[in-house]
Amino acid sequence: MKLLKRIAKLIGLLIIIGGLSIGVILAKKYYISYMAFESLNNTILDIKITSDDLQAAQKLKTGKIQSKRLINLSEIPPLWKKLSKNNSLKNEYKYLKDVNFFVITYKSDSLLVNGIVAEPKRDGKFPVIIFNRGGNKEIGKVAKAKTLYSLIFATSKLANEGYVVIASCYRENDEFGGEDIQDVLNLTETVKDIEKANPNRIGMLGWSRGGMMTYLALKKTDVITTAVIGNGPTDLSQLVTDRPEMETEVCAKLIPDYHKNKAEELKKRSVIYWADELSKKSSLLILCGTKDKRVNPNQADKIAEKLVEMNYDFELRKFETNHSFSNKKNELNKLLIEWFKEKL
Repeated sequence: MKLLKRIAKLIGLLIIIGGLSIGVILAKKYYISYMAFESLNNTILDIKITSDDLQAAQKLKTGKIQSKRLINLSEIPPLWKKLSKNNSLKNEYKYLKDVNFFVITYKSDSLLVNGIVAEPKRDGKFPVIIFNRGGNKEIGKVAKAKTLYSLIFATSKLANEGYVVIASCYRENDEFGGEDIQDVLNLTETVKDIEKANPNRIGMLGWSRGGMMTYLALKKTDVITTAVIGNGPTDLSQLVTDRPEMETEVCAKLIPDYHKNKAEELKKRSVIYWADELSKKSSLLILCGTKDKRVNPNQADKIAEKLVEMNYDFELRKFETNHSFSNKKNELNKLLIEWFKEKL
């Protein structure tokens, strides 16, 4: 009996120690996140859209740029820390010296929405790539930071290769593929306001949630010459089954009238149900990480089967990697450059 009590006390002690360890890890994680958020204060990403801006934009046409401000990467602490060493760009990011980054405010329907633009510093007229980032619910400076980070680490080498890359931060009333798709579509007008952009040559790149946005864009417009989608969900009903937190924390919170019209709203965002409506003027490259734990890799197979039946111009390429292609970054950059060079 005494032995059992000692064992029970030891187990209890181990549970307490384990709980405290997990608590410390989580606290550290949230503290780092909080400090990164706080360090965005008083940067260009902290500039807010004011009521005066909204008033001034009433007569602005959809897609038109209201403001465009140059971003100094070294003035955004959490980002600069990743890109630099001893206050200079790391060797792998030296090419960023030849790229200009801007934060823009543009008209999207009746709203003003922020976006990020990357363009070569050299003179010229360059093809456009609309970049649709992943994520949800980000607003204000966090949305701008998330979009800037994603653009730099996913597409800035394309800008250096001779493309104007533009990304929407998405409207603050995020509907996860609802009316916010207009913020992506309206960028096809916004690029007409960018001197270095060639609005007659537009490609698109979307990752994760951005992949869903790209499928939706290809359904609603035929001005996209070619698109690349990385680990984008094609069947949201399967997604919420595979990952119940996607339903409780994302779909149910963001999609209007979700519980009343769940099946219908999920279908609206699932290309698997309307693949035949995709623009026939576009080509498509689908990238799939076979170890993706966020979007089941079989979702890429399911849309590929549909596209084969339609004789759609597409390729499916699989890689032994995770959702963000963590161990395939160099290979991914090379592939993107080659694809857009050939197709756009």
